[in-house]
Amino acid sequence: MPTLIYCKDIANADELRKTHMLDHLQYIETIIDEICVAGPVRAEAGGDVGGSCLIFHTDDQDRARDLFFNDPYYKAGIFDSVEISHMAGAAGTWVGGKTW
Repeated sequence: MPTLIYCKDIANADELRKTHMLDHLQYIETIIDEICVAGPVRAEAGGDVGGSCLIFHTDDQDRARDLFFNDPYYKAGIFDSVEISHMAGAAGTWVGGKTW
């Protein structure tokens, strides 16, 4: 069961994101094999980034935390809140249709 991490940005995180984006992307490249999907969260298509979502290929939340807490975005203090949960994929192309 993958681990889902959902983060909301602090107010005015845009500059921090720009400052740390290259380091963040370089870090993501080093752990890409452990990521199901990751990316910025926006309130609407093309809108401002308000957070991030990562789904890791692990049900070991300690491992997911280690991966996430080493991300330059996290270290820069971009996130106001972080939620970490197991994600039970039950339907969709990612899980091969439906599982029930």
